Amino acid sequence: MECDRISGRHSLAWSSDGDPSATVLTSDGVALPLADVSVLWWRRMRANQQVSALTADDFQRRLVNNDCRGALGGILSAAYRGLWVSLPEATDRAADKLYQLSVAQEAGFRVPRTLVSQSRQDVIDFARQVGRIIVKPVVGASGPLMFTQYIDDPSSIPEESFTACPAVYQEYIPGRRHVRLNCFGDRFYAALIETDRLDWRPDLSVPISKWSVPAEVARQVASVLQRLDLRMGIIDIKLTPHGEPVWLEVNPQGQFLFLEPLLGEPLADHFFDFLLSNAEASRPS
Repeated sequence: MECDRISGRHSLAWSSDGDPSATVLTSDGVALPLADVSVLWWRRMRANQQVSALTADDFQRRLVNNDCRGALGGILSAAYRGLWVSLPEATDRAADKLYQLSVAQEAGFRVPRTLVSQSRQDVIDFARQVGRIIVKPVVGASGPLMFTQYIDDPSSIPEESFTACPAVYQEYIPGRRHVRLNCFGDRFYAALIETDRLDWRPDLSVPISKWSVPAEVARQVASVLQRLDLRMGIIDIKLTPHGEPVWLEVNPQGQFLFLEPLLGEPLADHFFDFLLSNAEASRPS
C-alpha cells in the first residue's frame, strides 16, 4: 500500500461498531480487510500525498496530508491485530541516533565518541580531545541526501552555523572497509564496501562484496535489535584498519534492495521468506 496515494481514492474504511469492517486499499486496487492480515511490514507512512502536491493552498495541502496520515495510523492501531515488522513506536524510538548509540554500547559494540551541541567552543574542544571529527544531522529532512562530512577546523566556522540547530559530531574512525548489514529476524546478509570516501553512498562503483558476519558481531547485533524491540534492521558498521567493528547506526527501515544486483544475492526473496515465516508463526495453532 503506497502511503502517498491515500488521497483521491477510497483507500481507508473503519467504523467503531465494526460495520463496515476495517479495510485498506492495496496498490492493485484490492480492498483488504485488516482481519485477514497476519503480518504487516511497517515501512514509511509519513510521505505527503501525491494529490496534495497539485493543491496550491497550503492549508488544504497540510490538512490532506495530516488527515490521511492520521487516519491510516489510527485505523491500524485500532483494528490490526497481527504481527508488526516492526512496531511503530519501536521503529520511531530506534530511529533516534543517540538512543541507539547508547543501546549498541551496552550490547558490547565500540561506538564513536560523540558530541551533540550547539556550541562552537564545545566542538572546538571536542576536536582537540579526539582528533579529526565528522558531522551529520541528528534527524535530517526530506529532500537532497545530506552526506556525512569532515570538520577539519571548527574554529573557522562562524558561531551562527553551530547555534542554528544541534548536530552530531563524532570522532573519525579510520579505515576503508564499510559494512552494510541487513538483519531480517535471525538471518544476516552483509555487504563489504571498500572505499576511501567517508560516506560510501554517492559512489556504488567501488568494490562491494559479500561479507561473512562473525558470530560475535551477529550476537551483538541481535542483542541491539532485541533491546530496541526491532524484528529487522539495516546496520552500518565500519571496520578499523585492525579489523575492529565499530557501530555507526541502525536504520529500522533502511534501503537494502540496491545491494541485490551488486552482490548477486536474492535479498527480496530472503525478505519475503522472512515475512512469510513471521506470518506462519503469528497464525493461531
